[in-house]
Amino acid sequence: MCSGDGRAEGRDRMADESDFDAFVEGRSPALLRSAYLLVQDEGLAEDLLQTALVKAWFAWGRIEDPEAYVRRIMVTTSASWWRRRWHRETPTEVPGEPRRGARHDEPADAQDLWVAIGHLPRRQRAVVVLRYLEDRSESETASLMGCSVGTVKSQCSKALAKLRSDVALASDVEEGSRS
Repeated sequence: MCSGDGRAEGRDRMADESDFDAFVEGRSPALLRSAYLLVQDEGLAEDLLQTALVKAWFAWGRIEDPEAYVRRIMVTTSASWWRRRWHRETPTEVPGEPRRGARHDEPADAQDLWVAIGHLPRRQRAVVVLRYLEDRSESETASLMGCSVGTVKSQCSKALAKLRSDVALASDVEEGSRS
């Protein structure tokens, strides 16, 4: 019980704070990878994870599954950012300058895959990231996205069809089969 001065509540808050700190320290690398796959930009991924963790902090005492909660926040927040995103050309200092967030430390075919995933519509990208890159089940993916399992299946099917028809990926497959 609280003695009226808030000491018991303060101790509970400190326990919550240490639990939250341990969660952030232990799960941030995996969560950051997922954020990057959702937004395709390192800076935005860091912002997305930070935003999700701030939102989770305020609900920390009520959360039963913190990782699922944070991932759901990341999916919904990235979707809202995507709706507000600038969809026109962005000037650069040098023509032909590579886009920000391009990863140069990976093989070319891996970069092609990231680019192809980045071209998918936001819901299809989220399904591919959650199902195949994070190895989530259809029901987990549906729960994280706030939709039905049928929607996950249909979005997944559409995403895979688009990835199969991607010219850059198809040319890599053809070159690999000739070798």
